[in-house]
Amino acid sequence: MHDLIIIGAGPAGLTAALYAGRSRLDTILIEKMAPGGRILMSEGIENYPGFPGGVSTIELINRMEKQVRDLGVKIQSDEVLDLDCVNKAITASSGTYTAKAVIVASGAHSRKLNIPGEKEFTGRGVSYCATCDAPFYKEKKVVLVGGGNAVAEEAIYLSRFASSVSVVHRRQDLRASAILQEKMQQDKKINFILSSLVTEIMGGKKVEAVKLKDLLTGKENSFSCDGVFIYIGYEPETVFLKGKIQMDDAGFIITDDSMFTSVEGIFACGDCRKKSLYQVINACGDGAVAADSAYKFIANRSN
Repeated sequence: MHDLIIIGAGPAGLTAALYAGRSRLDTILIEKMAPGGRILMSEGIENYPGFPGGVSTIELINRMEKQVRDLGVKIQSDEVLDLDCVNKAITASSGTYTAKAVIVASGAHSRKLNIPGEKEFTGRGVSYCATCDAPFYKEKKVVLVGGGNAVAEEAIYLSRFASSVSVVHRRQDLRASAILQEKMQQDKKINFILSSLVTEIMGGKKVEAVKLKDLLTGKENSFSCDGVFIYIGYEPETVFLKGKIQMDDAGFIITDDSMFTSVEGIFACGDCRKKSLYQVINACGDGAVAADSAYKFIANRSN
């Protein structure tokens, strides 16, 4: 029996572990892969406070991990398969864990195109976050895949850095709001390749081109570029919670401002919860609030 179990060692989970450790809670942090989560796909972070010029993603995560380990928090490599919310019991690949409270910081993964070259060039020209990686593409040609509001916002943001932004969408019309489409059309750096699919990402050490298929003619051609930004949405890592906790239709956990979920003693933070912005900075804020709420919950139950 632990005081607290944290599921996921991304920025939210690591920050929650940091605050839990400082509160002297007996805490175990469970992560199925390496600490860091989704941001490890980015080479560096330029918008994290306190690091003018940016910071290496690996360096930032290593610093967070060291802070957590220095406080005596155990980081367990394991995959969570099930969570008994009532008894706060977690079933994982290697066994069972129980606690007085649980923080779910399992994160989310970007939806994939699942085409040749996507996996191979992730981190070497393929990105899923313009806010994270746009500064690495100053005066370079990029392709942006998608057609909704988020894609429009990303295209406008990318145009501040790239020499050209080519928006590829499988339909003839974008799904973005009229005002966002107007802003894109007014931006001379943004152009549109509609009724088309990206069918392959090509290159050597880094991305050099994509293969485009015209859905009206069926013809394919190579299109030169330096980067590919795929923005077709996120999928939360919450399958193990289906039917056990309140989530929206997409599977994101619904919490209040204190990171309480619909089940007493279960908290959620980071990219697995429903919110308006998915960035490292507010994931860390989520984690701090979740740990503080968990500490108060445990303390009140003990009195």
